[in-house]
Amino acid sequence: MEREDQMPLGLIRLLAILLAAAMAGGCSLPLVSEAELASQSAAEFEKLRNTTPISTDGSVRRYVNCISKAIIAELDEPYASKDWQIEIFESEQINAFAMPGGKIGVFTGIQRAAETTDQLAAVIGHEIAHVTEQHSVKRVNRELTTRGSVAAVAAVLGGPAGTTDLLAMGAQIGLSLPYGRSQESEADIDGLIFMADAGFDPRASIQLWKNMERESEAAPPEFLSTHPSSSTRIGDLIAALPPALERYNLARAAGKNPQCSR
Repeated sequence: MEREDQMPLGLIRLLAILLAAAMAGGCSLPLVSEAELASQSAAEFEKLRNTTPISTDGSVRRYVNCISKAIIAELDEPYASKDWQIEIFESEQINAFAMPGGKIGVFTGIQRAAETTDQLAAVIGHEIAHVTEQHSVKRVNRELTTRGSVAAVAAVLGGPAGTTDLLAMGAQIGLSLPYGRSQESEADIDGLIFMADAGFDPRASIQLWKNMERESEAAPPEFLSTHPSSSTRIGDLIAALPPALERYNLARAAGKNPQCSR
């Protein structure tokens, strides 16, 4: 998703309530649950739908939905049976995302890097892994724990200056904060397993990140955020290929061969 300079207003209000509750109760800061963040994600997803053109290309929509649903079917519960919403945005951005609550967004520009079905499966598997590992929830709570002091509460309740402080903090947390290196690596490996279990060739992930690196030479793709494809990232994927290939071969032997084409 596009990184914004300011956090969504709804999330600002949620954080203010949480901070105020901590001060009033004289106890440790309450943490945000996946359900609470899912509510904010839904609002952000609709906002993006209302501000970014939606692709009306039926073949592209069927293609992305086919890949996404094949991967979702292989997830553990409660994610496999979640009512996922999948949207394709008409944009040259090389970008894709997944959000708490089961929201997947794919920008048509991602196809410049994800040139094959298996490569796009690597992208979608990676993004879904951020949700199943609850990375957004963890980063919100980490920031709340480290920044959500009583002083911050006082600033929030103290007037415009406090609001400015909270906005500055909000720009670095929640749905707009880039994932950390460890979270990106975890999503890479989990995504590799997801795509393999669905019958997509995990070896395609290597070429995908080479393509991402190629695209980043002119301008860093939004999809890469602050974590460009690197030799370390590709090396980690290569190291994880043997078990992923075993799962891929088992999936194919079980008849899992998604017929997703543009």
